[in-house]
Amino acid sequence: MPALVNTSALVISIIALFFTPTTLADITKMSSSGLCHPPQSRWYDRTENYEAFESLEACLGAGGALPTGISRTIVAAAHEKFHRKQPYDRSEFGHGWDDADKDCKDSRAEALIATSSTKVQFSGNQRCRVITGRWISPYTNRVIQNAGDIDIDHVVPLAWAWERGANTWSKEQRERFANDPVNLLPVEASLNRSTITI
Repeated sequence: MPALVNTSALVISIIALFFTPTTLADITKMSSSGLCHPPQSRWYDRTENYEAFESLEACLGAGGALPTGISRTIVAAAHEKFHRKQPYDRSEFGHGWDDADKDCKDSRAEALIATSSTKVQFSGNQRCRVITGRWISPYTNRVIQNAGDIDIDHVVPLAWAWERGANTWSKEQRERFANDPVNLLPVEASLNRSTITI
């Protein structure tokens, strides 16, 4: 029987990864020489000894100065571009389930195989599409044996990730995230498609 993932710990870890009051990318670094290095500064990554500020304005207000070649206009434009709200669109995370390892089993099938407590059955000799197995609903403890009664849900919802930075990732990064087995959880299709909030 495959080891069951402690989904609570997983969710907390992933949320902590994405959601911090001030992410490192937002920090302005004041170097020991008194220069304020926003993320747009070419010295930002090389500045190791610094005092962190939540904004460029806070750093400048504490007596810091901008390095040569960086103006408030450049910083404001880059900040606006980074934080501009783009509406969530599921297609930004790819179209359907990926078969990254090219074994004919897409990430849905891989999630079903990994979480079934018995050997799964496939349709056809190619063994690509899972049709039966034994899954226990994480929400109701109901035993489900028909793969068609299972939806694959994202532990960290794609829309939630989008609003917290996935909109700045490359298309490839978003597709990997949407198909990452650590983020996939088989759930009862009837619950997943209902209006009930779990």
